[in-house]
Amino acid sequence: MKLQVHSIHFTADQKLIGFIEQKVNKLETFYDRLVSGEVFLRLNNEGIENKTVEIKLKVPGSQLFAKEQAKSFEAAADLATEALRNQLKRFKTKIKNGRV
Repeated sequence: MKLQVHSIHFTADQKLIGFIEQKVNKLETFYDRLVSGEVFLRLNNEGIENKTVEIKLKVPGSQLFAKEQAKSFEAAADLATEALRNQLKRFKTKIKNGRV
């Protein structure tokens, strides 16, 4: 799967990018027909949980999206990939039942 990582208004280090790529690539174990993905990393100015991770996954015929905020990008990426894992399971069930 082709994955693009965008950091908005800052430069993400390679360790963070590698961590996120590893998390998103694990989603292929739940659905192996992922086409591509985009990750947006944002720093917000307010509050303690000021780091936002948005992940878009393109699958044949649809697009899945998750947006999470946390104290660190790693924690937000964990939450977002967990949400996408659940979405992928539901999507796969819909395909199996012929509803997509």
